[in-house]
Order: sequence, then structure tokens, then C-alpha cells
Amino acid sequence: MHVVLFQPEIPQNTGNIARLCAATGCELHLIEPFGFILDDRHLRRAGLDYWPLVKVHKYLDFEEFTKLNPDGRYFYLTTKGRHFYHEVEYQANDYLIFGPETRGLPPEILALNPNHNLRIPMREEARSLNLANSVGIVLYEALRQQGFPGLKQAGKA
Repeated sequence: MHVVLFQPEIPQNTGNIARLCAATGCELHLIEPFGFILDDRHLRRAGLDYWPLVKVHKYLDFEEFTKLNPDGRYFYLTTKGRHFYHEVEYQANDYLIFGPETRGLPPEILALNPNHNLRIPMREEARSLNLANSVGIVLYEALRQQGFPGLKQAGKA
């Protein structure tokens, strides 16, 4: 599985997501511009000592990302999604794409494949969830569907 952060703004969120990717064996893709410097102390602290365990890819823009990753299925997480995140049958090479914390994915990206725009159910009065929490919710559902490949499970050898 692949987690993609399009123009992330908050270093602590990106650090927490990197730690999540390290713990699950998922690759992290970061699309510029960032709202921080990659060696930011908040980013590093949130990721703790997990950074060596995560494979991180960096891209100048969305066009470069799609050019270098043409073979996976892209799913766009947005409060404007047509389908719920749990209604998808995820596959190992899927890309879960999340937008910046303050504005989400831009309309031109969401228009690429509207049937792949997914959302997390929440109360109508709530604007959105924290980015790191959203990634955790969707990523673990995708991994659950695949039997948690490569992950240690309690009570199982």
C-alpha cells in the first residue's frame, strides 16, 4: 500500500503518518510544496526513531507523481467523496491520496476519477478529521481487507 500526502502543511501530522507507514510497511509519497522543511524538528520528533523504517518518495508536483507511479489505482480521500472508504476492495498496489490539512485536494485532482473519491463518515456539523487520524482509519481498513500482510497479529504466529 501507498500513502500519498499532497502538499502537507503540518509537520507533526506528516511525522505521525510516517510512523504509521513504518509500522505497517507502507510507502510514503510526499508531493511538494510542503508547509515545512523536511528536517523540521517537529516532523522528526513525531516520527521518532521510525524514519529508517519508512520508504519515502518526494515529488515536485502531482504531475511528476503520476508520471513516476502509473501502475497503481489512485483513491482520493475527501469530504466530497461519492463513496465511503470501506466500500472499496483494496489491493496491494493502491495509492491513498490525501490533501493538505487546511483545504483538502483541489477540484482538478478530484475530477480525475470521481468514482475513486472516498470519504469517511462523520457528523454533518464536523468540517473534517485530523489528517493523521484519517490516514490511519483508511489505511488500516485497506490492510484489514488484505489480511494485514506482513504485520504481526496478536495470537497468531
